[in-house]
Amino acid sequence: MSGPTVSRSTRASRVAMIIGFVGLIVLIAAPWWAGRADLRLMGEIYLYLSLACLWNLMAGYAGLVSVGQQAYVGFGGYMLFALSIFGGLNPVVAILLGGVLAAIISVPVAALMFRLKGAYFAIGTWVMAEVFRLSFAQIQPLGGGSGTSLPVAIVKELGAKKAAREATSYWLALGAAVAVLLAVYLLLRSRRGLALTAIRDSEVAASGLGIDIWRTKLEVYVVTSAFTAIIGGLIFLQKLRISPDAAFSVNDWTAFVIFIVVIGGIGTLEGPIIGTLLFFALREVLADFGTIYLMVLGAVAIVVMLKAPKGVWGLIRERFDLELFPLSYRVRTKDD
Repeated sequence: MSGPTVSRSTRASRVAMIIGFVGLIVLIAAPWWAGRADLRLMGEIYLYLSLACLWNLMAGYAGLVSVGQQAYVGFGGYMLFALSIFGGLNPVVAILLGGVLAAIISVPVAALMFRLKGAYFAIGTWVMAEVFRLSFAQIQPLGGGSGTSLPVAIVKELGAKKAAREATSYWLALGAAVAVLLAVYLLLRSRRGLALTAIRDSEVAASGLGIDIWRTKLEVYVVTSAFTAIIGGLIFLQKLRISPDAAFSVNDWTAFVIFIVVIGGIGTLEGPIIGTLLFFALREVLADFGTIYLMVLGAVAIVVMLKAPKGVWGLIRERFDLELFPLSYRVRTKDD
């Protein structure tokens, strides 16, 4: 008789993988069955999901609680406009190059920010985002403080007809969300992911095990910044217009993202997915109520933090012992 075995996958994770694969095929085909408004909404959901997963990787695993990730959203958006308008690059190439440039610029930013700890680090990242905003507001060729629009000729590089352009924009957003989820999942399953998990649980213990905490956090910060800039480029490719206040909005690109991660479950891969769905459900129901909408979001966040500190997914996982993205090892018997 064979004894128990150690494995990461579970029956729930295998079923989730099959459902996810089928769902992905359905979503890929959305331009043929969904309306234009639905495509734009779903594209926005994918982009917010990507931002939430990236912020969760930083805060939930590396312990880098940033309130300034709008710096890289705006940077990626402005790089799309600058590289496509003045550099003559295809918008998709400009977005990818913007991610590379964001990775480069994030290194000296991290060297400065990592001198700060805890709340000082969070405030420092917000101040740095304001520096980005004020700097881009001075660039007159990009519209200065009032911003600028993407020229029609550049927009048409995505497709000759509006339907084709909207489908391309939708597929880019979906592809970005899948790429971010896959990249974060593979990272967390790697040796570097084990180091991040150790840092999340205890930095002192992780340091005692020989983990280079500063270098590990730097790598996460740089990778996250690059992906965030790419998502920022995709966001403003959908909007077709950019301005400093919109590009570097702490409300849109950081506060809402933190809300998503907190209510979904920080430090998990499933949490941002649940949180994104809940956030957009609340937004669609309450968006017509003005400031009441923001008050309800705040109330929901407070209730979740008090009653379920691990988020909605934390409650589900504790109740049903589920893990849709198998990251931890489990002992399995032949009956599992």
